[in-house]
Amino acid sequence: MLFPEEIETDRLRLRRLSHETVDAVEYYRLCSRHEPGIEDVTAYLPWDPHETVKETHDYLDELEAKWEAGTRAEYVIRPKSGEDGAGEIAGAGGLVLDWERQTAKPAIWLRKRFWGRGYGGERAAAMLELAFDRLDVPLVAVPVEDGNERSRRAVEKYVEAHGGQYDGVVRNSTVRPDGRVVDHHRYTVTREQYRASVGTA
Repeated sequence: MLFPEEIETDRLRLRRLSHETVDAVEYYRLCSRHEPGIEDVTAYLPWDPHETVKETHDYLDELEAKWEAGTRAEYVIRPKSGEDGAGEIAGAGGLVLDWERQTAKPAIWLRKRFWGRGYGGERAAAMLELAFDRLDVPLVAVPVEDGNERSRRAVEKYVEAHGGQYDGVVRNSTVRPDGRVVDHHRYTVTREQYRASVGTA
């Protein structure tokens, strides 16, 4: 199998996000306006709060198809025993693969009550290891929407820790769900930079 079904870090357990590992109704509640702070959570994400259970169900279908196609590994994130909220769904994160461009892009969202714990960086380290050590991808690129200073600080921290760099601003990089065209700041880590940083070069 291309992607591992489960990944563990010091404080987190990541398990493949699918119909088998989450209940669609429960996941809908976390991805919809039922979840406190969801508007802040999705402010810079490529998706808006889910409107119906069917939308969440279809989203899980889409993730399963991309997993099988080898173009996206998505994991549900749960804190381990000893953490506040242990066993609860804290969010999801994964890796989007563009094999033609030989590039992987990590992605994450966390429920607001789990912000500020450093989970994003911990998950990022696991995704970099997946990209470079298991999948042997030449480059990991991390786009951060202009204005999302909170995420920029987090990304700068883990990119620097793994030998990467800031490449600059990509103008008119993508279209938001509401139709706005936005810029992205692009950070990258090469396979060589990563391996030098972890001592496996």
